Amino acid sequence: MLRERPFPGFGLGLRKEHYQAVVAGSPPVDWFEILTENYLVGGGKPLYFLETIRARYPMAMHGVSLSIGSADPLDRTYLKQLKSLVERIEPLWVSDHLCWTGVGGINLHDLLPLPYTEPVLTHVVERVLQVQEFLGRRILLENVSSYLQFPESEMPEWEFLRQVAERADCLILLDINNVYVSARNHGFDPWEYLEAIPPERVWQFHLAGHTDLGDRVIDTHDHPVRDEVWQLFRQAARRFGPTATLLERDDRIPPLEELVQELDRARALVRDCWR
Repeated sequence: MLRERPFPGFGLGLRKEHYQAVVAGSPPVDWFEILTENYLVGGGKPLYFLETIRARYPMAMHGVSLSIGSADPLDRTYLKQLKSLVERIEPLWVSDHLCWTGVGGINLHDLLPLPYTEPVLTHVVERVLQVQEFLGRRILLENVSSYLQFPESEMPEWEFLRQVAERADCLILLDINNVYVSARNHGFDPWEYLEAIPPERVWQFHLAGHTDLGDRVIDTHDHPVRDEVWQLFRQAARRFGPTATLLERDDRIPPLEELVQELDRARALVRDCWR
């Protein structure tokens, strides 16, 4: 049975470029999301800043190495490191991506899409259940941006995501930018995607920028959120209600104050939707 969805407010991805500004300035951010793999270390500056900032702000953990869809066995060493970090910072929640990142013991360092078939669905659900049992908590899975589709697929992405969440009793991190990017690349209606996702499973949104090349769109996280994604976010806010919202920026990272201003746009938009 799902517990009541928490709403910590509006957050930013914590990046090393902003460590000092966060510590010195106490920016008006409700919470931070960390990239899990940056802190799977025994000590040093990253952990120092992590613990200093965690003492003042709630945090969520967001990983890129779970490779939940891979044919390789789950990486038990990685899971032990993950669990240790969970115990160390007591995050709001733990998330990763509905994808695979490597095979044959090789990490390709990319978030690769899956064929949406019943055998793959069964495989992913079994692995999610194993991860959740090991961690002793539900995880959130994020929809990824994609640039190709498999002819073997038997269902649309949104149906696959919904069934994974329901069969494995896990939660969803709904990346609004990724929905838009994939919709443009594959020619589907992004609103159809949003309508198919059960609201009670969605515990977090991601917002980010992308690069529009005309005939294709690339999820680059190096620009402000584009107007068309803001419009889709407005629809999502109306459909899903109060949902933790996180602004990501991974390249061409501006001063913290600029990201706070962009995050304030999300706050204002949501306030307008909920009036």
